[in-house]
Amino acid sequence: MARDEPEIEILGPEDEKKQAHIRAKFWPTVKKALRTIPFMDEVVAAYFAMLDPKTPTRPRLILIGALAYFVLPFDLVPDIIFGVGFLDDASILAAAIASVRSSITDDHREAAREALADGPGDAQSKSEAASA
Repeated sequence: MARDEPEIEILGPEDEKKQAHIRAKFWPTVKKALRTIPFMDEVVAAYFAMLDPKTPTRPRLILIGALAYFVLPFDLVPDIIFGVGFLDDASILAAAIASVRSSITDDHREAAREALADGPGDAQSKSEAASA
């Protein structure tokens, strides 16, 4: 018999700080990685899932960790190395997305398609306006 997860918010102030950092760095990093990571639409959908308070806590924490690694400029393989700089990021993102795939909804994917169709710069402006 499976135990239901309680409907309470347990993300603490540290997680809110991480989310704020991810929000600030996400779209510029997407713009740089757009040609390198072939599943960028799923990465952006994962970003929207992370921001969605209806996403369960465990998947949100997994996405916070993976997306934080994605936006950090210093990691295992520096992002400035052309062609291979985002390989480690792509590996971590793919593993995280695969582990929380059921928490990334069609609404998240639709928001990602719209954001990518508008372009990362426009999506960042809309994202900032929505969170203000």
